[in-house]
Amino acid sequence: MNIKIKLELASGQSLAGMPLELLRDGKVIGRAKVPAGGLVAFEAPAGAGPLAVRVDRSGVRAF
Repeated sequence: MNIKIKLELASGQSLAGMPLELLRDGKVIGRAKVPAGGLVAFEAPAGAGPLAVRVDRSGVRAF
């Protein structure tokens, strides 16, 4: 299954390079990094259940 989303921040800041995780029922089923344009595509196995996207901040340093 291919899922595409467009990400934009209201502040206008860039999300480029930010790692994302696609979750189904709270379990990671896909990973992607936000490209410069903000259009992210996930390749995920087909299945039923609620989906969510979260930022993987485990490797992100605070500034």
